[in-house]
Parts: sequence; structure tokens; C-alpha cells
Amino acid sequence: MTLPPLSLYIHIPWCVEKCPYCDFNSHALKAEIPEQDYVQALIADLDADIARFNLSNRPLHSIFIGGGTPSLFSAQAIESLLSQVLARFEHSIPPKKSIEITLEANPGTVEADKFIGFANAGVTRLSIGVQSFESEKLIKLGRIHNVNQAKQAAELAVKSGVSSFNLDLMHGLPNQSLDNALDDLKTAISLKPDHLSWYQLTIEPNTAFHSKPPTLPQDETLWNIQDQGFKLLADAGYQQYEISAFSQPEKQCQHNLNYWRFGDYLGIGCGAHGKISDLKTGLIQRTVKVKHPKGYLDTNRDPLDHLITVPHEELPFEYMMNQLRLFSSFTLAHYQQRTGLSLDTVLPALQHAQHKKLMSCTPEAKKPGLLNDSWQVTPLGHRYLNDLLELFLS
Repeated sequence: MTLPPLSLYIHIPWCVEKCPYCDFNSHALKAEIPEQDYVQALIADLDADIARFNLSNRPLHSIFIGGGTPSLFSAQAIESLLSQVLARFEHSIPPKKSIEITLEANPGTVEADKFIGFANAGVTRLSIGVQSFESEKLIKLGRIHNVNQAKQAAELAVKSGVSSFNLDLMHGLPNQSLDNALDDLKTAISLKPDHLSWYQLTIEPNTAFHSKPPTLPQDETLWNIQDQGFKLLADAGYQQYEISAFSQPEKQCQHNLNYWRFGDYLGIGCGAHGKISDLKTGLIQRTVKVKHPKGYLDTNRDPLDHLITVPHEELPFEYMMNQLRLFSSFTLAHYQQRTGLSLDTVLPALQHAQHKKLMSCTPEAKKPGLLNDSWQVTPLGHRYLNDLLELFLS
């Protein structure tokens, strides 16, 4: 095992309203956000993790502030948060503009007006949750912004000073036709984001949509949306590098790439999850923080709710569950570096997947040997990804 890059995820749990499709740990606002107290709690949480895992000398790869709706925070609060975070890693990274720092934002006018402030605070990348450019669909999805605000948010992102921005867009929405979905995508492309997260609406447990399911498009329509949407994106210069992620060249989300390549990440904030590798013991541990804001803000309570050591027999599946989302190849040398496991823990399953035409293997001419062969998911494998993943279950 070798230590992978270390990222930091920061969770801000508050939203104006809870969307009916959302199963993330988010809480509708009932009073003023306790910004200062929450920033202090986040830093205390970070300090505890740094000490717990002896991370004082590990460089920081990226930061992602997600939620909830992080853009409900003031630019001053974000600046305070980032300056304190980066001070803990100042020995290992250059000035704050040199690593990718993403902040999720709501397209509503109040939040969008803060974009310049967020950029000045150190944010280098904005991820804007548009979901649709059709008024009827926005209402059905419980979004609080309108179409014009969504477009204005993208324009403000360009002017804000961040180095790139992403638009989140859904397809397969209630009663959505092929033309509706493609029009949404064309509008998003016309706004020239560096990155598009384009994904199908799914009905998740413990959501309003789960208790009262809307009428979703038929499978044939969903397939046509995806097929024609991929062509639109490719024609516009977007490269699909993950199942639902598309970017212009060199504009991939570095933070998410670290997740999918089985990198390490600290998770601080309400309900945040983390994954940390220990080179001395060869163990990989996962953290889960206290979920509810009231408990998380209680200074008499440890923010850590669960600390879990991942059993060795579960690591092949965990590695593949992330890596196989990508459209790039990987090697068994990388698998060994990230898991610390031997080849025989995964090679039979890979060969089985190759036999079923779900994966392909390309020998490395310059460095022959099993460790350096390139393994990649085939188009058939991406279509039946769940079936492929089952091959790696212990």
C-alpha cells in the first residue's frame, strides 16, 4: 500500500427547503444559520481528525464544500473557514488559489450575488445546482429558483473570478419527453460551463418522491435521452470521464477523481463521511460524523459518530465500486497501491468480467507483466455496471 492523495470534504447541512428527490443530509432552515458556531465546530472536527490519523505532514489535494446549500453562508464565513483550514496544511500546499476548492451553490439571486465574494475567499470552482431550465420541472422538483436565475447564475460564475464552474442537470424528470430533456441540455451547453454533471433522476428511500412517486419516463425514452444526450455533449467538446460527469479538456473535477480512484478524504461537518489509509497498519478506516446540527454543534460531544475499519475482504468491491465509474483504465499496480492486497484477490473476477465482455485488458508493451496491464470497462460493462460490480463481491 502507498498513501494516496488526501482531499477534504466539508458538509454544510442547511437548505431553504428540502427537495422531494433529495436523500442527502440536509435540513430546512427554521432560523438564522449559526455561521460562526458552525465554522468553529468544523475546525474543531478537522483538528480532531488530523490528530486521530496523524495527518500533520500529509499534503492536501483538494477541498469540496457541499451540502445542503453552502452558498447560504456569507462570503466572510467561507473565507474564515478556508483560511483556518489552509493554515493547518500551509506546510504542504502553495497559496490558496493553487488547489481546487469547490463550493456548491444555489442559483437563487441572493446566493449568486455572492459569487465574487466566494472567489475572493479562495473558492476556485463553483458547482451550481440547476437541475432543469423548464419552469414546470423546477416546480415539480421543489427548486426555489426560476429559469432566469439559473441562467444568470452561470453568467455570474463566469464573471466571478473562479477558474471553472459546473452545472448540475437532471434528466428523466417527471413527465419529461425526449425533446424536453435535450432542450434542457442544449441550454446548459449554451452557457458554456467547463463541466456538466448530467444524471438521471432516481427515486431514493426516505424522500418525498419515494412516498408519493411521480410519473417518470418509460425506459425507451430514458435510453433515447441518454443516447442522444451523449452525442450532443460530445459534439460540444465535452468528454465523458465518469458515468455522469462531462468536462472540457483538463477541466475534470479533481476532488471527485480522487474519490473514484480510491483516494483518501477527510469528511467534516454534519453526517460527513471520510476514508483514511494507514500505511503502518495497512488498514483503511471510514469515519461518519454526527448527523444532526444540534448534536454536531454540542461542544460537549465528540463530532465522530462512527469509526469503521474496512475488512480486507470488502476492499476489492469498494475499490471497484469507485474505479469502475470512470471511463479511464487502471492497472493492478494501482489496485495494489490503494488497497495493499495481492493480485489473486481481484484477478479472477477481472478475468471473469473480461470473458463476459464487461471489461477489456490491454497489455503494456513497454512494461510487460500483469501489474502493468490496463483494465477498462467496456460500453457493455457500463450499461450493466451493477452486474459487473457483483462479480467483485466477496
